[in-house]
Amino acid sequence: MEMPVKNYLLPLFVLSLILSACSSGSSSPSIVGTWKLTAYGPADSPMPAVSDAEATITFDVNGTLSGNGGCNSLGGDYKVNNNQITFGPIMSTLMGCDEPRMTQEGVVRQVMDETATFQIEGNTLTILKSDTVLIFALVAAE
Repeated sequence: MEMPVKNYLLPLFVLSLILSACSSGSSSPSIVGTWKLTAYGPADSPMPAVSDAEATITFDVNGTLSGNGGCNSLGGDYKVNNNQITFGPIMSTLMGCDEPRMTQEGVVRQVMDETATFQIEGNTLTILKSDTVLIFALVAAE
């Protein structure tokens, strides 16, 4: 005995509604990507990043980060839990640079020591530890 086509349509329609409801939930923005440092320092008065120092951090999907603090290359691990980011030991090269770059890099390293809070609004990533902040802009994918 054959079932009428309409008997198949209702279950398919209900199933499609259930699946679309499951997949339409809003997710928080992802930290994964490459971010360029735009400002750093005291949270109440951050200063612009050193203009000729390309300070970037790339967070990958596997919990690994790499980048440059403005002078030295750096790398390590990270974990995200809600609005907290925990950095594993950060390794870096040991080059010396001029004072503005070294100061900037020192602040970057200080904030990336263990756990900090972060927030993503649009294309801006803010990482805050105590009263020190790093502000990054998302680098467009090429």
